[in-house]
Amino acid sequence: MNAPTGAVKRGRKFEQVLEGAREVFLADGYEGASVDTIARAAGVSKATLYSYFPDKRLLFMEVAKCECCRQADEAIELIDLSAPPRTVLTEAATRMVNFYLSDFGMRVFRICVAESDRFPELGREFYESGPALVRDRMTGYLRAAAARGELRIDDFELAADQFVELCKADLFPRVIFGVGAVFSEAERRRVIDGAVEMFLARYGA
Repeated sequence: MNAPTGAVKRGRKFEQVLEGAREVFLADGYEGASVDTIARAAGVSKATLYSYFPDKRLLFMEVAKCECCRQADEAIELIDLSAPPRTVLTEAATRMVNFYLSDFGMRVFRICVAESDRFPELGREFYESGPALVRDRMTGYLRAAAARGELRIDDFELAADQFVELCKADLFPRVIFGVGAVFSEAERRRVIDGAVEMFLARYGA
């Protein structure tokens, strides 16, 4: 159950398998997660698991897509989108930085990069359920804030992309290149606050 060999199939226990896999992947990471452990956590047989997901990468990517959608939905529910830009941007930056630096987030990124040539559909599907979703929802908030006179933006999509990249400053490349893996709250706040200040300096009304 290593290289993608087929398509994901849905059935009565599909969500049950996903929830068990999510629990195991978040606890053990991609490499540490075994098919046996996932099947036990999901309460299904290995045959049932294989009937839905013929390989571990497809299962991991499905879990990753669902996790991104879940976090995006939670963010929309928890963040008051009528709040001032500084409040919303700070909360959004905090969530993005924490996800980028999480073990789960880094494994998703590395698998997408590693498999992009052989299995471009994995990266495309993850992009649509992860980065593209964040971009769309960030763009929606920026348009609303600009309509209220709180921001001055001409290109909303570009502004959303710029904010996401500001949230990756320093810490994200250090993780990617193996320079660091654990960062203090102060280091995270430095990037979060810097992203918000830089963005508002350019687009604040």
